[in-house]
Amino acid sequence: MEDTPVDPSSGRLAAFFRPRVGGLPRAFWALWTGTLLNRLGTMVQPFLGLYLTTVRGLSLGEAGLVMATLGAGSLCGTLAGGALADRIGRRATLTIATVGSGVSMLALGYAHGIVAIVAAALLVGMLLDMHRPAAQAMIADIISPQDRPRAFGLLFWAINLGWAVAMVVGGLLAQQGFLWLFWIDALTCAGFGLLVWRAIPETRARDHGGPGVFKGFGEVLRDRVMVGYVLISVAYIFVLMQAMTTMPLAMKEDGLGPRDYGIAIAANGVVIITVQPLVNAWLARRDHSLVMAAGCVLVGIGFGLTAPASSLAAYTAAILVWTLGEITAATVLQAVVADLAPAHLRGRYNGLYAMAWSGGFLLAPLGGTQLLALGGGSALWLTCMGLAFAAAAALLALAPAIRRRHDGVLKATFSSE
Repeated sequence: MEDTPVDPSSGRLAAFFRPRVGGLPRAFWALWTGTLLNRLGTMVQPFLGLYLTTVRGLSLGEAGLVMATLGAGSLCGTLAGGALADRIGRRATLTIATVGSGVSMLALGYAHGIVAIVAAALLVGMLLDMHRPAAQAMIADIISPQDRPRAFGLLFWAINLGWAVAMVVGGLLAQQGFLWLFWIDALTCAGFGLLVWRAIPETRARDHGGPGVFKGFGEVLRDRVMVGYVLISVAYIFVLMQAMTTMPLAMKEDGLGPRDYGIAIAANGVVIITVQPLVNAWLARRDHSLVMAAGCVLVGIGFGLTAPASSLAAYTAAILVWTLGEITAATVLQAVVADLAPAHLRGRYNGLYAMAWSGGFLLAPLGGTQLLALGGGSALWLTCMGLAFAAAAALLALAPAIRRRHDGVLKATFSSE
């Protein structure tokens, strides 16, 4: 009997994909699938400013207040989510947060009047990011330290695959009626939670419940390396969040509408989808702090190039530049937190880190809309460039401490095997 010839191309494909997606547990892939589903429906936040100023007739300042309220709620929600992930478990926290997000999203979509809209935005903010610390702690629970950058990179890739699709579809649907966006976002949030509940077992060790729900953060705050890293991340995220908060407003002033914004920002997802899998493994082997500092520099350059932009092509070109920086930084952003966090406080450490995202989203519309109103796009984008460069410099100063912690985690892992 003759041997069946092996297609050389299939061997090359296997060699390409094995080090990038192989060897990860089934629970991770269930979380990856749920994240992708949830991200495919993320249509409200990027278009919220346009929705509030056009459909609800709010002023620029009132729209900024609503988006800042959403960010303030997120600050509380991420802290609660981190504590609950340690206390009642990752699975339950993630399910409660995502299903609750779906319900609150509909409440925001049907709210009328500034008071009702602010109240609904606060509820959305409290629930929307509550799942983040639980999901990140879950990955740290089930993935070895040397594989965590790869796992977080795959999750980042799924987020941006969904993002790219959501931006194009959301821009088109917004022209038909913004309420479509709220319904799709609500259903995908709830779908994420139900998938986790059915497909992923609890990953928290039984003896890691720790202190009460809102206790235990003192130990996290005494970790100066972690606190410094979070503060640096706030500056970086403030810059990055301008793409979701003030960029559509700046494009509107240049005569560009929701469809233009959707097309331009979709370039971000397309580049991530195509480039990130090619560079993730290589970047993950480099010094984490230096990689993130390089990412911040590229992000600063990209947002600086937005200052003279006035056409769809110019905005898209600037987005392509800072997207390369986002890809670079995202390779190690969450892996650093996983290295810094002890097992019994993973939820709380990730809760504090998630506050950087919430804080960035809170400050982005407040600072961004003020800069846009007072100094125009140039003042906004050049300030963003300066903040990104400052974050890179601070990371270089913190790099030796982060490197020592990372080496300690690897040493402890290898000694226990």
